[in-house]
Amino acid sequence: MSEPVTVLVVDDQELVREGIASLLGIQPGVRVVGTCADGAEAVEAAGALAPEVILMDVRMPGMDGVEAVTALGVSAPACRVVMLTTFDDEEYVVRALRAGAVGYLLKSLPAAELAAAVRLARTGVTQLDASVTRRLAESLTLPEKPTTPANPPPAEERPVPQNQPLPENTPPNTSPTPREIEILRLVAAGATNREIAGRLFLSEGTVKNHISRILTRLGLRGRAQAALYARDQGLL
Repeated sequence: MSEPVTVLVVDDQELVREGIASLLGIQPGVRVVGTCADGAEAVEAAGALAPEVILMDVRMPGMDGVEAVTALGVSAPACRVVMLTTFDDEEYVVRALRAGAVGYLLKSLPAAELAAAVRLARTGVTQLDASVTRRLAESLTLPEKPTTPANPPPAEERPVPQNQPLPENTPPNTSPTPREIEILRLVAAGATNREIAGRLFLSEGTVKNHISRILTRLGLRGRAQAALYARDQGLL
């Protein structure tokens, strides 16, 4: 059996953070190593305790959750941060994912499911609450342009727009290939590797390799940031 995943719980409300810590503490495969009341404490504790996963509230006095994720990306890059909050506002979701969070979950999640999410977070799997996924998908759907060229090129031949800002930490002078654009569009639409493989007549292994190269070349952390990149670049 693998070692329990070590967790740090961060929330400005003492009753909430201690309750979450207590509930997680009795779940199999999870060991809570500490609790913190704000983002600044979390950054300091991460250095001392080296948790594998940090459950982070979004809105806190002082250094909030998103600011803490950004700071942790520098001081403790090995930590996986999952936002755990009552707010499913699109702005918070996008900011948190851009900062490097690997998940965005709501506090209404049952303890057993939260523990499972923590175990998955250790492996780097991006997880979004169902309502969060719906809001993000809605935000990724852009309105149709009022005019369309008479003979637009096929989707796979369209150049990547160059006038949109790239996500933070994106290496300069990088742009996806036509095949990667196809895959990015399908990732942004929520398609799995198997679904993408079926649509593009590729093997799942090939799709996985493509996605890995896309994330590496564009400096992205996970499928959620890839979806945001696709939106920002006007690929949808």
